[in-house]
Amino acid sequence: MNPNHDHFPEGESFRQSLGRRYRTASIWQGLFFSAFLIAILSLGALLYNIIDGAFGYVAFDYKNDPSEFTSKPLDDLNKQELLDILKTNLSSGAYKKLDNEKTMEKRSRSVLYTLVLERLIQIDTKETWSMTDSILRSAEIKVEAAEKYPEAKLEFRSWLTPVFLTTPMSSKAEFAGVRTAILGSLWMVGIAILFAMPIGTGAAIYLHEYANKNFINRVIQTNINNLAGVPSIVYGMLGLAIFVRTFEPFTSGSMFGVTDTNGRTILSAGLTMGTLVLPLIIINAQEAIKAVPDSLRQAAFGVGATRWQTIWHHVLPNALPGILTGSILAVSRAIGETAPLIVVGASTFISIDPDGPFSKFTALPIQIYQWTTRAQSEFHAIAASAIIVLLALLLSLNATAVLLRNRVQRKY
Repeated sequence: MNPNHDHFPEGESFRQSLGRRYRTASIWQGLFFSAFLIAILSLGALLYNIIDGAFGYVAFDYKNDPSEFTSKPLDDLNKQELLDILKTNLSSGAYKKLDNEKTMEKRSRSVLYTLVLERLIQIDTKETWSMTDSILRSAEIKVEAAEKYPEAKLEFRSWLTPVFLTTPMSSKAEFAGVRTAILGSLWMVGIAILFAMPIGTGAAIYLHEYANKNFINRVIQTNINNLAGVPSIVYGMLGLAIFVRTFEPFTSGSMFGVTDTNGRTILSAGLTMGTLVLPLIIINAQEAIKAVPDSLRQAAFGVGATRWQTIWHHVLPNALPGILTGSILAVSRAIGETAPLIVVGASTFISIDPDGPFSKFTALPIQIYQWTTRAQSEFHAIAASAIIVLLALLLSLNATAVLLRNRVQRKY
């Protein structure tokens, strides 16, 4: 062995080498920590910007004096009194339309109160301020509002309220809610899961457990990986061509006797979103199946189990936590997509809750998009509130994935 090569440094050379290694490690640690800080700051800035728009001062006035309809304060009116006011002051056609949507007597007091404000008294929002301005410039805002809108009322408002969650869409931002959009999103996600998860898991089992490692199957695998990165608008065009038009008798419900819709239904949207996340579910399921040790398969074969028995009783139970987690996280992507829904015909304004897979629909991303395009600042405020609702829904899905994974892991 050459004495000048292939040996550890000693003495001063060793100390210099060790110092260089520690300096390099410190530099990389600093870079990684900087990346972590940038990620946290970016996320914090995003969340703060959303919350900043959902709270703040609002200057508003009533177009019609409440005393024209009742001698009592509005907040003191009970359900029957509010109902009587609506019956007396709304036109017969307007009242009948509301009653046909949902029987007025069955509506809650808060809903009737909102209808009185929306249809009769009519709130007129003059100006809104962000949460930051409302906190830091409170005194200035009060003076400004008193000068510009002397007849208006000024109050600090949270646009994200229980009423906002339980109220359907309205043309007035003060009375608009996201109930219809939430129900539409949940229907769509449910259909996407029912469609994509069985097919994706079955395809993953075939590709990993049954398919031969030949050229054709390698091409199929490569294309599945590529499809996971295709822009969502392409899946929207696919859904329009196949589910909305080609399969219209099925997706519209006409083959089941439904006659008041076309192919632009929740079913078409759910199937489109299921197709969108299908490659992701296949890839995630494959990775979960690959993680099952081959020794488990060999042990099952050794005691006489068939391939299907091995898959059903040993591979799938051990891969199930990863499959469930990957599937729900993949569907979480679908709930935030907007472009495919626009293409397949999501409504930008709809006030009737979906009651089945053949209903017209809207979804939270569509609702947020529609509100952010409006010029009035109050629509931007409720858009921020809707974003918070969407984030909460996404976090709930992710938490569900974690709980399912933990539950299945304990079981098996």
